[in-house]
Amino acid sequence: MSEKNNMMTIVNEDGVEKQVEILMTFSSPDGKKDFVLIGDPDEPDVAYPFTYTEDGEMEEVTDPEDFELCSEVYYAYFGEESENGDL
Repeated sequence: MSEKNNMMTIVNEDGVEKQVEILMTFSSPDGKKDFVLIGDPDEPDVAYPFTYTEDGEMEEVTDPEDFELCSEVYYAYFGEESENGDL
């Protein structure tokens, strides 16, 4: 992960706060969904894909097609796919 100031705090379903880094944002090819890839400083080789709205609401990507799109964008920008298939 980079040393840029792209950090944000997220709160999980248990109310626990976690500092994460915004790796990149992008829209789907049809422009209907916006995505953000976040990284955990404790797991520097893993990215987590979320969709987000203009209101700042985020949801973890669960749709296989959306996950595949996020994977393609991530690997195109950051490099080769990991051996275990994690994003």
